[in-house]
Amino acid sequence: MLEPRILKTLISIVGKEQVATEPADLLCYSYDATQQSFLPEVVVHPATAAEIAAIIKLANAELIPVFPRGAGSGFSGGSLPTKGGIVLTTERMDRILQIDEENLIAVVEPGVVTEQFQLAVEKVGLFYPPDPASLKFSTLGGNVAECAGGPRCVKYGVTKDYILGLEVITPTGDIITTGGPTMKGVVGYDLTKLLCGSEGTLGIISKIVIKLLPLPEAKKTMLVMFDSIDGAAQAVSAIIRHKIIPTTLEFMDGRTIDCVRQATGLDVPLAARALLIIEVDGDRDLLDKQAAKIAEIIRPLGVVETRIATTPAESEALWQIRRSVSASLRKVNPDKFNEDICVPRSKLPEMIRKIDVIAEKFSIPIVNFGHAGDGNIHVNIMIDKKVPGELEKAHHAIEEVFKGALDLGGTMSGEHGVGIAKAPYIPLEITPQAALYMKTLKKSLDPNNILNPGKIFLD
Repeated sequence: MLEPRILKTLISIVGKEQVATEPADLLCYSYDATQQSFLPEVVVHPATAAEIAAIIKLANAELIPVFPRGAGSGFSGGSLPTKGGIVLTTERMDRILQIDEENLIAVVEPGVVTEQFQLAVEKVGLFYPPDPASLKFSTLGGNVAECAGGPRCVKYGVTKDYILGLEVITPTGDIITTGGPTMKGVVGYDLTKLLCGSEGTLGIISKIVIKLLPLPEAKKTMLVMFDSIDGAAQAVSAIIRHKIIPTTLEFMDGRTIDCVRQATGLDVPLAARALLIIEVDGDRDLLDKQAAKIAEIIRPLGVVETRIATTPAESEALWQIRRSVSASLRKVNPDKFNEDICVPRSKLPEMIRKIDVIAEKFSIPIVNFGHAGDGNIHVNIMIDKKVPGELEKAHHAIEEVFKGALDLGGTMSGEHGVGIAKAPYIPLEITPQAALYMKTLKKSLDPNNILNPGKIFLD
């Protein structure tokens, strides 16, 4: 436990009610979606940048690690307090400070829940596209720290494409701003982009300036089933080659379809071995033409069946198929390793075949779905940890999946980040020289290794 004098100082900064040391409170902030758990020594709930800065300065003086945390929904262990210390949660910093309809920007605090922000800007006819699967509970600060993605990335890009500026507390306790409300700005290094995706290792975000778009007038959703994953992948390339960029191009492979069919009674023909959910948005008058054009383009590519939603309720029903995937996987095995490799989209079938070989080699089920439009595959390695040897097989399989993606010119992580889950595999993708460059940057900004230590680079 931290010394009483340190706890007393923390209380003087944020107030007694905002400092938690009870075991039950600590437990609530000890885990994330990786199902790993590390108990912190204290949880602190600041409400201002000044309070965060004071906490960081105390941590430097006392050499106490600080672990920033949003909603704790990450899949890589990025917010886990692996060395005890202080969990600094931004939950109380949950205000939308400004929605500027003239300049198409918003200013928010990091604790704003993603979906709540999207709904707020849509009420005034504006649009924030990034839509991670965790949007109902993940926070914008966490989204920025991990550079979150989502299904709409194929058309609209990822979180970093919408972050114009930040207010940040540095690892030594200074408050700085990066970027600002203008669409252009090239004075000095682009610290905004550096911090977006830095996983809380280079600063704690206290304010975010976000670029918005006009809200599309309408959208149309299609579900298309194919007799092979090759046909589905060819369909993605063919659609884009014909100068149509859908909002989303989500795919499910044959194993995923089988899981959903068994868990939900989904009415899908047995011949369907891959599935695409295709959504287009824009002017209402153009959507029917676009949907018809897409159907025409992909018809020769092994289409088994096509369903086109004609109402919002029908669209929601099609998306419910995608949302049921994660729950259905538990029918396969109780424990899941959810990896998020990304390959050039033309290489998607080849990567799926590589994964099939790995699944057969280690005799463990691997289920694949994800964002076909940008080649981002969610590889779900399903095991039962209670079975001796299963965990070891899973780790070997993960390494081979990563190597397979890298061999095809891809990456180990498209949107989940590194955290601690992928840190052991960093040398597979990043050269020693590039790793040293990054470590030098971290050491110069955080000389006492206070801020989220042990993440990305284990040493």
